[in-house]
Amino acid sequence: MAVDGLELRFAAAAAIAREAGVLARRRFLERPRSQRPDFKGHQDFLTATDAEVENLIRRRIAETVPEDSFFGEEGGGTFGRDVWVVDPIDGTANFARGIPHFAISIAFVRDNRVEIGAVYNVMMDELYLAMRGRGATLNGEAIRVSGLSEIRQATVEAGWSSRLPVEPYITLVDRLKNTGVNVRRAGSGTLGLAYVADGRIDAYCELHINSWDVLAGLLIIEEAGGWTNNFLAKDGLRKGNPVLACTPELAPAISAATQIGKEP
Repeated sequence: MAVDGLELRFAAAAAIAREAGVLARRRFLERPRSQRPDFKGHQDFLTATDAEVENLIRRRIAETVPEDSFFGEEGGGTFGRDVWVVDPIDGTANFARGIPHFAISIAFVRDNRVEIGAVYNVMMDELYLAMRGRGATLNGEAIRVSGLSEIRQATVEAGWSSRLPVEPYITLVDRLKNTGVNVRRAGSGTLGLAYVADGRIDAYCELHINSWDVLAGLLIIEEAGGWTNNFLAKDGLRKGNPVLACTPELAPAISAATQIGKEP
């Protein structure tokens, strides 16, 4: 396997993301006949498709690189030196309510460093890919962050976590609005990060998010010339952390406004 197996794993991530996307798209279009949304917690949706898609990804990775560890949002797993970290459907609330804004996130991590990231925007048929040091692509075409430097022209997505009280989120949005930015929330951190990578928005932030939601997107942003905080500090792989990703030019101002950016 070339480059200690990374080329094989990169090709596998791309193929598996697309195959899993076919399944997720089919289940979405079958709604509501095949879907019974449930809740993992307050405003935290779960559908049967989450587990079905994750099991498909888990099987395909085991067939390709059986020596690797796997950790998925739904089924858990283990963290070895080489581990795949997967969110089968990020944006499950959107999926469950028939809103076509959700994505599959697949990251390969070696020695606590993300080496491969794949994000598949299922209903738009958009595959974001990155391998460390090789740049980032969308459906095979190179992408870059917006490069915006004027904060009053910026659009920032501020994700909300049901694991935290609502008051810090309201404060975060207020501080961002006071800088003059446009603040949005679309319900998928994975896609929010992908949109930063290709310049559709200029920044994404959230006060706490899990690693399976962000690792692929963060690498894609870095390889697209963007700036990210040190998300994996202090066991972010297992416990999650705050996240901030943006154009390098906006990093000082948005980090100051959100108070995200120093090592957690």
